[in-house]
Amino acid sequence: METQTRTSGADVAGLGLGSVLVGSLPAALLTDHAPERYTVEAVFTRRPERDEMTEILGSETRDRLAKAGYPTVEVTVSDRRLEIANTNLEELRDGLAEVLADRLAEITAGVRARQDAAAVKFHDAAESEQARAAAVAALAESIAFHVSASAESSGSERDQAAGAAKDRERIDSWRTEGGHGR
Repeated sequence: METQTRTSGADVAGLGLGSVLVGSLPAALLTDHAPERYTVEAVFTRRPERDEMTEILGSETRDRLAKAGYPTVEVTVSDRRLEIANTNLEELRDGLAEVLADRLAEITAGVRARQDAAAVKFHDAAESEQARAAAVAALAESIAFHVSASAESSGSERDQAAGAAKDRERIDSWRTEGGHGR
């Protein structure tokens, strides 16, 4: 029987990005005073788990961004938002969004694989412990405290000797009753 339950909600959907928070963008965008690079906030499709956040912020993510041509881009996690610094909307549209989506999918798959492996290991350990406990109980139940045949025979010899001694005592008591000399 193989059943697995996931309480974190990670089984429902992989971690991804849904939309850009337009209200967090610089007000001067698409004007002559617009900054060339800025921070874009994107909303996660669900709250990231601790292990996912660790990987998002890790060196592998920075390496991926650099290899994909975005060496100055930095990411941070703030609640249910991914803050993508030193970028712009055009860069996201033209490929950075896909690089980030791929990295998040990879992170989700890796975290799930580790969680599933840990669950299998825990399940196997629990089954092993249950089998061990059952074996101990069966071994304990197989023990019987019976008197051995040699102890029974020596016990009956003792009983016979004790019975003979009682018989002698009775005979001796009859001799003193007075009916002996008649």
